[in-house]
Amino acid sequence: MPRRPALIPPGVRLRWRPSTIGLKIVMAVTGVVFALFVFVHMIGNLKIYTGAEHFDAYAHWLRTLAEPLLPYQGALWLFRVVLAACLVAHVGAAAVLAARARRARGPFRRRGLRGLRSFTARTMAVSGIVLLAFIVFHILDLTTGTGPAASSAFTPATTSSSAAYANLVASFERPAVAGFYLLAMLVLGAHLAHGLYTAVSDLGVTGRRTRQLAIAAGGLLAGAVMVANMSIPIAVQAGWLR
Repeated sequence: MPRRPALIPPGVRLRWRPSTIGLKIVMAVTGVVFALFVFVHMIGNLKIYTGAEHFDAYAHWLRTLAEPLLPYQGALWLFRVVLAACLVAHVGAAAVLAARARRARGPFRRRGLRGLRSFTARTMAVSGIVLLAFIVFHILDLTTGTGPAASSAFTPATTSSSAAYANLVASFERPAVAGFYLLAMLVLGAHLAHGLYTAVSDLGVTGRRTRQLAIAAGGLLAGAVMVANMSIPIAVQAGWLR
């Protein structure tokens, strides 16, 4: 005979709890979205080596993308909304998974793990907090121009022009900001490398050859983003970009 469903006492509410597998998939998908974003963003950043005119034209193009179908900065705001939603989902899933892991582990800690992969795995929460702080600072510095994060020479964009090149150079001419950016890119490289490695498993990539290629591609992407972005504050501090 089929089992009768257990009676729910009056006043007791059922709470939906997302599964651990579902949360890991959310983190993997949003992580891949972020990885693709920072890779495309890196390509745009490298345009600074083409000179002020081309870099400013690129920054202005981003604000006019898809006009007149979308209003001025319409496409940018769509990207921002999607990225903000992914950020909330990513951080939320990470917090729930971390809490569950602490409860499951209890007072005991896993010992004997060594090596770079172990270090990045154990510091993912810390690196995530550092990156979150960097995102806030980066927006205040080069998007909104809010002091004291932004330089005193910050020039806001208009509907007809952009001063992105001058703003970026003025920002990285400050040694403390250049140093923080370099540190953040090191953290980003490590976070991306381990995150994409984990995402390969969480998204169910099981074929040996496919898995190896996916892991290698993730490592190359993380390294390229880290090195390329670090080159910019170094170039400014060295006087190669003025």
